[in-house]
Amino acid sequence: MFVLTIDQQASTRHGDRVPEFLTALHALTQGLDGVKFPFERTVGDEVQATLTSSASTLTLIRAVLRIGGWTIGVGAGTDVSSEATSSRAASGPAFVHARNAVERAKTKSTTVALAVEADDDVAAQSCEALLQLLGAVIDRRTDQGWEVIDSSVKPRGDDAAPPTQQQIADRLGITRQAVNQRFKSALWAEELAALPLAIALLERADS
Repeated sequence: MFVLTIDQQASTRHGDRVPEFLTALHALTQGLDGVKFPFERTVGDEVQATLTSSASTLTLIRAVLRIGGWTIGVGAGTDVSSEATSSRAASGPAFVHARNAVERAKTKSTTVALAVEADDDVAAQSCEALLQLLGAVIDRRTDQGWEVIDSSVKPRGDDAAPPTQQQIADRLGITRQAVNQRFKSALWAEELAALPLAIALLERADS
C-alpha cells in the first residue's frame, strides 16, 4: 500500500491552494486503478491519498510534480485499519512512513521536495533518488515541451494509434522538426524509459 501525504509550500504567501489542487487531481484520480482513498484535505493545507497500485501512485506523483508548489511524502507499507472509510481515519505503517517522509522532504536541500519512506531503507532511498531525478526533469520542462507531450498522450481507454510527430506538428502549426526538437529538449523519451524502473522500486519498497 502507498500513502501520499502532500503539503502546500509557502501557504502564507500564496494562500490556500488545496481546493484547486483537489479539483485538478479529481478527474485523474477517478480514472486510476488501485485508488483506495482519493486525495482529501487532512489538516491545514495538507492533502492525502491512499493507493494499492504502484503504477497509479507514480502517475499521481508525476501529476503533483507538474503542478508544482507541493512537498511530497511517499509512504509504503501495510494498512492496519481495514474498516476506515478515508485516509484521515486510516492508520498503519504506510501512514507513519508518509508522515515521516513529508516532514523530511521539507528539510531537504534538493530542488525537488520529495521523500520516500518504507521498512526497506535501501529500496526507499533508491526510489527517492529516481523520483527526485524525474521531478527535476519535470520541473525544468518548458510550456512548449508540455504542449507537444500533451498532444502526444492518448486519453485512457483510447485504442487508436498515438499521433505521429507530423500530426502533432499539423495540430500545433509548427514543423515536424520543431516537434522533434521539443521532445528532445523535454527529455520525454528518457522519462518514459525510467518509469518501469520507478514502478519496480515502488513495488520493492512496498514489499
